[in-house]
Amino acid sequence: MEKITQLDTFRVMAERVGRFSAQGKRFLIPEMNPMNSHLLAGVFQSYGTPAEVMETYTGLDIGKKYTSGKECFPCVVTLGDILYFMEKEKERLGENFHPENYMYFMPETDGPCRFGMYNKLHRIILDSLPGLDKVQITSLNSEDAYDLQGLVPTDKVQGFRKAGFLSVVVGDILDRLLWRIRPYEKSQGITDAFIMDARNRMSKSFAKHSSTGNTGSIMSDLEEIVKQAKDLMDPAIPRKPLIGVVGEIYVRTHVRSNQDTIRVLEKYGAEAVNASIGEWINYTTYDQVREAKVALGLHLKTRQFKEIKKDLRKYLKFSLTLLYQYMQQRKVYRMVRNYIDIIKDHKIGSLDRMLKKNNAFSFEVGTEACLSISSALVLARHGYNGVVNIFPFTCMPSNLTASIAKPLMRKLNVPYIDVSYDGSSQPGREAALRTFMYQASQHFKTHGRHK
Repeated sequence: MEKITQLDTFRVMAERVGRFSAQGKRFLIPEMNPMNSHLLAGVFQSYGTPAEVMETYTGLDIGKKYTSGKECFPCVVTLGDILYFMEKEKERLGENFHPENYMYFMPETDGPCRFGMYNKLHRIILDSLPGLDKVQITSLNSEDAYDLQGLVPTDKVQGFRKAGFLSVVVGDILDRLLWRIRPYEKSQGITDAFIMDARNRMSKSFAKHSSTGNTGSIMSDLEEIVKQAKDLMDPAIPRKPLIGVVGEIYVRTHVRSNQDTIRVLEKYGAEAVNASIGEWINYTTYDQVREAKVALGLHLKTRQFKEIKKDLRKYLKFSLTLLYQYMQQRKVYRMVRNYIDIIKDHKIGSLDRMLKKNNAFSFEVGTEACLSISSALVLARHGYNGVVNIFPFTCMPSNLTASIAKPLMRKLNVPYIDVSYDGSSQPGREAALRTFMYQASQHFKTHGRHK
């Protein structure tokens, strides 16, 4: 028997986990939230890649079977999604099932978050199952702000990134429409049904227009949806306490993983707003600008002229990218707010300045903690009635957030709660959220709320 060395293992990782071309593959996207993944699939479809969003959470038991329980919860959920999908494809196609025709999309981040290791563990597990070693795993990394080179053809990268970012913003808008309208809907259930239909309409719009660069048609389709959405609200229902949600990006946005926390908050009288996916994309771009600026200062001091040139190119590239993203985001939100007063997104620079002002944490440390802590401070200072920190059990960045944000919120007299999830049902969790909402309601009565 041929001996498998550690070098062979690293070679496998290089060959079947990386930034591979999606052309000609069935491109499988895990669902992180009910909106963004589906719109992104539409962008891929427009550029000729048959992308689809996998059914989520149904395969959780399969994911648990191949993990130890020490992994970050999103790793288990997404592993279950891909294994369940492959199992059902085998049953459906029989002898016509060819695993080499599939490509699994699992982005990553640089450390210390364990997210950077999901696709490596998934690779090891897929390799242990007959035939699934032929399924490629393609990835993008936050270290270069999710550069698309290698995933799509070079001549399409710029157009794809623009359409991809717009899909993120529109997905955020659909989420914010849902959270703005549902607490005030005229009849129970109409908002959920409307937003799911809107998501499907916008996914088709992205599939039709993304590769043509016709963002005007995409915006027109969104505007029509917003006009219709306004009529779902009952103006006679008074405004409710406003709750801001922060935390680890996957669990706070994956409705099944967080056991529909926002709906529970609404049940007890809240209007809740989750941090956006666009915030994370803007953060990764902002971080590249920040790193280039720091490197430029160091290399100017040491007169390393070759490095200075590289730093300047990087600084300009990502500064222009961030400026474009802010402009696009502002354009979409402005249009929507002409009809419905959804909450605007904030700029990452303002979060950075908030941390420096309060000496609470630092963007130098990185991770989602810098976003969650600064966002909690911004929400508290801008009239929110409570802050919820949602995260996977044992998540290091979110536990950092909990240790720093909780005393800060207490000092500002703003109700705050940490809610962790690992797939188990805890009978005391809803009682804790109900108690939190009582505190938020008292804060609302005393201080009012963000307008």
